[in-house]
Amino acid sequence: MVTIKPVVTLDELDLRILEQIQVDSSLTNQDLAGRVHASAPTCLRRVRRLVDEGVIEKQVAILNAEKVGGGLTAVIEITLDVQTAEYLDAFEASVAHEPAILQCYRVSPGPDFIVIAQVPDMPAYHAMAHRVFTSQANVRNVRSFFSIHRSKFETRIALPGGRP
Repeated sequence: MVTIKPVVTLDELDLRILEQIQVDSSLTNQDLAGRVHASAPTCLRRVRRLVDEGVIEKQVAILNAEKVGGGLTAVIEITLDVQTAEYLDAFEASVAHEPAILQCYRVSPGPDFIVIAQVPDMPAYHAMAHRVFTSQANVRNVRSFFSIHRSKFETRIALPGGRP
């Protein structure tokens, strides 16, 4: 069963805070407060509320994959034989613990899933694909595409009233 959480109401200060921390989550609370024109205590309360309400899922450092040995990005289409909720959930659970898989999306129409994986090289991709996809009885088709150039990579979500 899928539980849908209601959308959180965000005011103008919340949106300014979210815009700033999407650009640089390493800002101190004092610096963030200065950029959004709020007091430090107010800013801290707002950020804590945004975390508690799940608006801010996590704060991370984004690494350059080529500089840390993860130079091959694969975009993979997965089609299952059986698409019941139980089998879709089981596939998602099987990829959740694979470190090379960065993202997994249920999609429609077409394949059942689009998976984004980051691996050091083609032998590592082959080993991961066999371990995660082809060894599963319910996986009917695996179609992989390999990035030869990334022209854009953005993690920032456009917010209402934010920059275009």
